[in-house]
Amino acid sequence: METTLRGVGVSHGVAIGEVRHMGTAVLEPPAKQIPADEAEREQGRARQAVEAVAADLVARGNLAGGEAQHVLEAQAMMAQDPELIADVDRRIAVGSTAERGVYDAFAAYRALLANAGEYLAGRVADLDDVRNRIVARLLGVPMPGVPDSDEPYVLIARDLAPADTALLDPTLVLGFVTEEGGPTSHSAILARALGVPAVVALPGAGEIAEGTVVAVDGSTGEIFVEPSQEKRAEMESASAARRAALSAVTGPGATSDGHKVPLLANVGGPGDVPAALEAGAEGVGLFRTEFLFLDDSKQAPSEEKQVKAYRAVLEAFPEGRVVVRVLDAGADKPLEFLTPADEPNPALGVRGLRSLLDHPDVLRTQLTALSRAAEGLPVYLEVMAPMVADRADAKAFADACREAGLQAKFGAMVEIPSAALRARSILQEVEFLSLGTNDLAQYTFAADRQVGAVSRLQDPWQPALLDLVALSAEAARAEGKSCGVCGEAASDPLLACVLTGLGVTSLSMGAASIPYVRATLAKHTLAQCERAASAARAADSADEARLAAQAVLSGE
Repeated sequence: METTLRGVGVSHGVAIGEVRHMGTAVLEPPAKQIPADEAEREQGRARQAVEAVAADLVARGNLAGGEAQHVLEAQAMMAQDPELIADVDRRIAVGSTAERGVYDAFAAYRALLANAGEYLAGRVADLDDVRNRIVARLLGVPMPGVPDSDEPYVLIARDLAPADTALLDPTLVLGFVTEEGGPTSHSAILARALGVPAVVALPGAGEIAEGTVVAVDGSTGEIFVEPSQEKRAEMESASAARRAALSAVTGPGATSDGHKVPLLANVGGPGDVPAALEAGAEGVGLFRTEFLFLDDSKQAPSEEKQVKAYRAVLEAFPEGRVVVRVLDAGADKPLEFLTPADEPNPALGVRGLRSLLDHPDVLRTQLTALSRAAEGLPVYLEVMAPMVADRADAKAFADACREAGLQAKFGAMVEIPSAALRARSILQEVEFLSLGTNDLAQYTFAADRQVGAVSRLQDPWQPALLDLVALSAEAARAEGKSCGVCGEAASDPLLACVLTGLGVTSLSMGAASIPYVRATLAKHTLAQCERAASAARAADSADEARLAAQAVLSGE
């Protein structure tokens, strides 16, 4: 009998197939004592396992490339965290085996993160994955992971670690469903990069029996268990029609009456460029530069290394717009040479621009490298600062750009509510705004972007978040400047129309989402988008906002 479940759709598309479950977690090692004279040998085993797992994660990242690479490199750094390793050594010194010492040390750190209710709590799944890999290696058992199958299937898991998501084979994994996670979790971001339909935050997903046929709609978040033939045909027909509509619309982003909305790509490095070009991206709206800095947590990359990486991306978009975000370190991306190690609440501490202003040499080197990388190219380079709170922040960044001789526009990311509320003030110092809706939602609702339990507050359709977008766009229009969106909100085709109606001047997203957004914008006029935006802001919840906008755009 067909039943319907609903989670949070995070990656467009339809998948119909039999369920396969992720392998079970590593068993807890026995708590047995070892003689004192074996402690040194066990400590050596633990260190070897840690280094092997870190090397494997880096290798997986190199193989996956793009967004996945810097996620996995960050995970490798987590495995090698000096404080965690020191705790493992201490536990072994008082009698634990290597595997038990690792298990208990990670459990203690996990409890700190899980109970903090902060940004770092969202990395619990990543931490569990690192622990499981190290313990499995020490126990000599296979690492639980994606099931072996010769036939395509829909994968169901409690959560998916980046190392698993990054290397999913789209020819076998038709789509995936997780019980935990949120719309901006690593698994969601990587699913969009892979173009695999995905639904997250679906309680009870693990209870769906192995082999059960399900139909997954990654756009609506609906899961149909044992769908009828009629439902399957309906979804397959809608999916085919959607693909045909996507291929029929080409060229620059625009509404049906010709209002231009440039569609840009979010990239993490040169590896993401081919997919962006194939999708017809008109440029880059968010070039995350963190991937360069994750190779070595102890020192920043050289200016020459940075120049080479930046130029590879800039050359790919001749006469296009490339918006570069300077290093956004801190919180879940700690760097030994840059971020404090003992902050009680890193998400609300020295991160983003704050850490760069504390280390002006790092910022100066990056700005100089960007300037050199753009020399002689017809590209329109724009550089923006993360985590700008007020006009003083914006001025400090603009001054640093000028002092470095940067011939580019410089702007500010709006990720903190204060920046949206005082956007016009900030625009006295910079030339454009870019809304990072992931962090803006997190800070607006005090809801960690990685925690499934608060995913409803991470929904970018929340009217309060739309209000902040509108404030920013109105301020930019009043100052005759641009205001784009580079957060995950831009990847939702329906919401893209609403953002356009709010006055946003460009949209940047993962490459896989660009065709969907382009096709949807092309079906509606600017006036329809504006009416949909007004209807969404008048609602009292994210679900009501979505339905209200949908009603306007469908002509109901």
